[in-house]
Amino acid sequence: MKIVVTGGAGFIGSHLCTRLLDEGHNVLCVDNFVTGAERNIAALLHQSHFSFVQQDVTKPFDFEAEAIFHLASPASPVGYMEHPIETILVNSQGTYLMLEQARKQNAMFLVASTSEAYGDPLVHPQREDYWGNVNPIGPRACYDESKRLGETLTMEYHRQYQLNGRIVRIFNTYGPNSQLNDGRMIPNFITQALLNEPLTIYGDGSITRSICYVSDLVDGLMLAMFQPRTAGEVFNLGNTEEHTVLEYAHTIIRLCEASSSIIFEPNRVDDPERRRPDISKAQQVLGWQPRVSLDAGLRRTIEWFSNNISQVSQIS
Repeated sequence: MKIVVTGGAGFIGSHLCTRLLDEGHNVLCVDNFVTGAERNIAALLHQSHFSFVQQDVTKPFDFEAEAIFHLASPASPVGYMEHPIETILVNSQGTYLMLEQARKQNAMFLVASTSEAYGDPLVHPQREDYWGNVNPIGPRACYDESKRLGETLTMEYHRQYQLNGRIVRIFNTYGPNSQLNDGRMIPNFITQALLNEPLTIYGDGSITRSICYVSDLVDGLMLAMFQPRTAGEVFNLGNTEEHTVLEYAHTIIRLCEASSSIIFEPNRVDDPERRRPDISKAQQVLGWQPRVSLDAGLRRTIEWFSNNISQVSQIS
């Protein structure tokens, strides 16, 4: 198939491009490098079935596609708070333009939404039928609310035009090809531990997260797009193994064999207290669930960061 991946030079997008190529598809990767990185796709550029265009998806451009994975967007607080307007536009105007392309070409469509659509949830774990608790004017709203609007657009195209589209809400994901200055928990902790610097925890360490290794997440994206009878559906994709931030910090110090201490900073504004997906729907409809253990996934991620330690040091 001819498949377009927007945000394809990003963390998740680059792994998705690799998987699609491995399965014999022709892949067009679209990225403007606001938060993506050329190094993430460097190994793919010589492959005959891979092509790349540096393009802002909020501006119209022509391409052919039988399926569109719309992943383009800053996804970390550092990224979207540095580029709030761009984040709003890529998740609204960019989503609209990709939906229009899908409608005109009768292409399959998947929009990558986020667990942030649930905000600071009052329901735990979070199911797809939970509407969320989002601050619409807070500093994170540029991401949370624009992702919610992207979901609305996708569902209207499905209802109005019978577009073969679906929504995935991605929970915390980690692995190789992360932004080195991502600002999120796992990249921060690993970077600090490898440099034997103190690990920074925002709050008292009691807030919880559940993290999914990137290969598992890509499995879920592939199933959500290509499994029959998924059009018009919403799927949570994430790991259900929940730990406190303090537990993750101690685990990473152990795996890095680091001498790092832990320091505590004030809570970030609107940072969710608890986050864990209910993945019952993905299990039942897609036959999907995470397979990579926490230790195995963290060891692979630490190895990748260790191999990029010179860049980590420059950023730090």
